[in-house]
Amino acid sequence: MDARSRKQIGDDAEQAVADYLVRNGAEIVARNLRIGALEIDIVARHETLILVVEVRCRSDRSWTSGFSSIDGQKRMRLRRAGERLWNRRYRRDPTVERLRFDVASVTFEGDSPQIEYVSGAF
Repeated sequence: MDARSRKQIGDDAEQAVADYLVRNGAEIVARNLRIGALEIDIVARHETLILVVEVRCRSDRSWTSGFSSIDGQKRMRLRRAGERLWNRRYRRDPTVERLRFDVASVTFEGDSPQIEYVSGAF
């Protein structure tokens, strides 16, 4: 798999998760949001809750799910990005109560994405 097809698969996985979130009542605020050197795959809003969503994608032939690729260092970077987002954008917003970290693992069986979604993953 070359880098271009890998990027396309990642983009397709993020789109599948964004569609999933919208179907479940969330509004997509941003995708691939850069905060300095940090990046958040999807920022969404569900009522008074801000969702920071990390999307991982694996081949349907992989031995593990995308969840296994989220180690302590990745969690720390996501928390740092979420904290910066909160402080810069939402801390003083009276319509927002809290921020939550979610993780989605996507596998493609043919053209159909299979999504495993964990709310409040860490």
